[in-house]
Amino acid sequence: MTAGNDFDPATVEPKLFSALLTPHRSLNRTGFLVLMGFLTVVSFAAGVAFLMMGAWPVFGFFGLDVLAVYWAFRINFRRADATEEISVTPSELRVRRVSHRGHVVEWVLNPVWVRLDRKTHAEFGIEKLYLVSRGRRVAIASFLGPDEKASFAKALTAALQAARRGPTYNPV
Repeated sequence: MTAGNDFDPATVEPKLFSALLTPHRSLNRTGFLVLMGFLTVVSFAAGVAFLMMGAWPVFGFFGLDVLAVYWAFRINFRRADATEEISVTPSELRVRRVSHRGHVVEWVLNPVWVRLDRKTHAEFGIEKLYLVSRGRRVAIASFLGPDEKASFAKALTAALQAARRGPTYNPV
C-alpha cells in the first residue's frame, strides 16, 4: 500500500449543520449601569425624604431594594454564560451543553436513529424540542423563543435528513 491509499483518521467529515445557542439578554452592560444609577438615585432621594420625616429605618430598606435588584441582575448576567452547541455530520450528531458554572455535558448520537420531537402549544407554538434516540430524550434549544425554535427545528430536520441520505460522491 502506498501512503496515498492509507486511511487518514485526521480527515474531517463535512459538517451538515452547526449551531451555537446562547441565552438572549436584552440589557447590555451600559444599560445595566444606567438602570442601576437611576434606581440608586431615586431610592436615595426617597430614602432621604423618609429620613427627614423621622422614618429612618425606611432609608435602609431602600438600600436593600437596590442591593436586591443588583444581585438579581448579576445572577441573570452570570446565567447568560451558558451555551449549547449542536453539530451534525454524516456519522454523528453531537450536543455539547456548557452550564453557566462551566459544567460540560456532551451527547453523541447516530443521526440515522435520531428523531426530533416537539412539544407544541396551539396558541404559543413550539414550547420544547427533544432529540429522541434509543429511548433517551435530550432537551435542546431551551434558550430560544417559539419562532426561533421553529426555524431551528426546520434547519436541524433538514440536516438529519441529509445525514440519513448519506454522503454524496462528487468526482469533480
